[in-house]
This record gives sequence, C-alpha cells and structure tokens, in this order.
Amino acid sequence: MKSLTLFSFILFSFFGFSSAQAQTKEKTTIKVWGNCGMCKKTIEAAAKDAGAKKANWSPETKLLQVTYSSAKTNTDKIQQAIAQSGYDTQGFTAPDEVYNQLHGCCKYERKAVTGNVPVTPKASCCDKQKCGKDEAACKGTGCCKDKHCCKS
Repeated sequence: MKSLTLFSFILFSFFGFSSAQAQTKEKTTIKVWGNCGMCKKTIEAAAKDAGAKKANWSPETKLLQVTYSSAKTNTDKIQQAIAQSGYDTQGFTAPDEVYNQLHGCCKYERKAVTGNVPVTPKASCCDKQKCGKDEAACKGTGCCKDKHCCKS
C-alpha cells in the first residue's frame, strides 16, 4: 500500500511539474507614453492587472519591460489595459475621456488616432475636400480631376 501511495505521489508530481513547464514565460518591451512617477505607478499596475508577472516602466525611455505567462495573457491584453488606464502604447491609444482625466503632469503629446488604434494619416486623392479616401480607392476613377469620389 505504501508503494502505491508513493508511486501515485511521484506520478502526480511529474504531471504537475510538466504542466508548470508548459506555461511559457515571455519577456517583451512595449513603448508607453507618459511622464512621471504617477504615470509609472499606474502603467505598471495596469500591466500587472492584465496578467504581467513583472512590469517596470522608465519615464526617461518610455519603455515598459514586462514578463508574463503566455498561457494567461499576451501583449495585446497588457497594452489594452494600459490604454484603458489613460496611456497610449505602441499598439493601442487611450480613450480621450480617460486621457483627459489624467493629472496635469501626466498628460503628454499624443499622436493622431482613429478609433482605438494609432494610425498615420494617409494621403487622400481629394485632399482639398478632405473626403478621406486613399489613393487606392480612387485609382483609375479620375475622381481627383472632378472630385466625384468626394460625393459618395
């Protein structure tokens, strides 16, 4: 009976160790905009709330070093949580209403955005009328001559 108990213990220990090894530890660096010590505290707390095991943000470099388990979270979830706390990341932009509630010293120069993801403004075939259609949408239609694409 003792040998069966010992065998069961060893077997369960082996499977427990194997499943613990399956959770891969990931380390990555994420660009996060902010300015000060208050920003640091909020950014790191948001990253940990999203599942990061370790988070260290530098106000000087604007870089967040995170360590996390890929079985529990990912960089998108971490960045989304940071954005929801008011800070733009390399992949997500904080909602204006949350950013506007930050303390004055925490506000930073923001980049142009559309929706919740930062974008670089595209050249438009109808720049003069700001229709917003890009060159590919207008290619071959002649819209830039008579601005037909802007009327749709």
